[in-house]
This record gives sequence, structure tokens and C-alpha cells, in this order.
Amino acid sequence: MTFITVVILFVAGFLSGVVNAIAGGGTFLTFGALTMAGLPPISANATSSIAQFPGYITSTWAYIKDIRLMWRGALAFAVISAVGALIGSLFLLSLDNVSFGALVPWLLLAATALFAAGPWLRPAKLADRPEGAPSSLAGRIVQFFTAIYGGFFGAGMGVMMLATLGLTEGGDYHRLNALKNMLSIVIAAVAIVIFASGGVVAWTAAAVMVPGVALGGYAGVWTARRVPQSIVRALVVAIGLFLAFYYFTRG
Repeated sequence: MTFITVVILFVAGFLSGVVNAIAGGGTFLTFGALTMAGLPPISANATSSIAQFPGYITSTWAYIKDIRLMWRGALAFAVISAVGALIGSLFLLSLDNVSFGALVPWLLLAATALFAAGPWLRPAKLADRPEGAPSSLAGRIVQFFTAIYGGFFGAGMGVMMLATLGLTEGGDYHRLNALKNMLSIVIAAVAIVIFASGGVVAWTAAAVMVPGVALGGYAGVWTARRVPQSIVRALVVAIGLFLAFYYFTRG
């Protein structure tokens, strides 16, 4: 790995942390930088999952009080998410890079569209829900399929979970965000174990990106007060479309 590549990966990780802190969608940056650096798409996807993992932990810790209030429902969702992530990550490893590479531009387009539509996907009025209420059957079923997607391809997973949890579970935004952050840890952790055992993780690249993501997440708090979320969301959408175009033209 050249010095220039190290710098690019670190900067991409940093910007990813900033973007995640403001609007989400940082996976587009880490996955894109890793593929541009020459990693095969499966390895780039797996390595990007590891790079994003510390951010999921810190975000969840910030909501630890909310999670304690709904721990029974959260635990049920966690078990379901672990099973779904296992299926999704194993399915990814069953493909070769050519097969997965053919899917990537379509996955990127879907994730970009989902991210762009994020502000409109949440219901206008969320139903009232007691803090300790158990999770609904519909919520568990939908979360299972969301976790399969997250284990297979993480981009857009957070936006998807916020939307589906809002539609099936209700409650205020912070309850939904707390649950989404915790389930992101579960899905990413399962995927990382599978990817690591499959030997598809570029550990050096991950080690370069992780500090950048952590610093970017901290800097994102400062940036969020000065840069409108709409501008950051537009930037992420543009990056997603560029990456989809890149993969389509690359064949």
C-alpha cells in the first residue's frame, strides 16, 4: 500500500465519520475509496463494514439509557438481526467477485434512492408506544429481511431500519434511533466475524480507516452546527450515483 493510498483511505474514513454524524451514508465513502484503491468488491464491502463498526458502538452508547428502557424488545430484535445478518453475509461469501461486482451498481442505486428518500420515509405521525412494550410481529419479520440486506451490503442499512422501525414499531425518533444503532452493531458484528473467517477483509486498509472514522465522527458534531444537513445529503447522493455509474461503465 502506497503512502498516497494510505492518505486517501484515511481521509475517506474521516469524511465518512463526518457524514455519518450529520446525515448518515458514510458507507458510500469508505466502500468507494476501497474499490478505487483496487480492492475487489467483496473485500471492499467487508472492510468497509469493519471501518464503520466503531461509529456504531459510540452512537449506541450515547443512547444507552433509552435502550435500557426497552431492553426486552431490543433483545428480541437483536436475535432476529443476528440470524438475518448471518444469512446475508454467508450469501455474500457464496458469490465470487464477478457475480457480486455485477450486483454492486444496482445495490448502490437502490441504496442511494433509499438514502435520498430517507426524510420522506418516516410516517408523518408516529404512533404512541409504551417504553417497555414488546416488539411487534410485523416489526420482527421486516427487521429479519433488513438484517439480511445489512449482512450482504451495508450501504443504506441505517436509513432502511429507521424507516421500517418507524412504520412497524412507532415511538419517538430517539427511541427508533437508539434501536437502529444497537441493531447496527449486531448486524455488523455478525458480518465481520463471517467476513474475517472467510479471509476477505483487508486488515491494513481497515486499520488505516478506523482512526479516520473515529476522528470524523467527533468532528462531525462541530460540522453539523455549521453545514446544513441538506447539503451533506446531496453530496452523499451524488457520491452514490457516481459510484453506481463507475461500476456500470466498468462492467
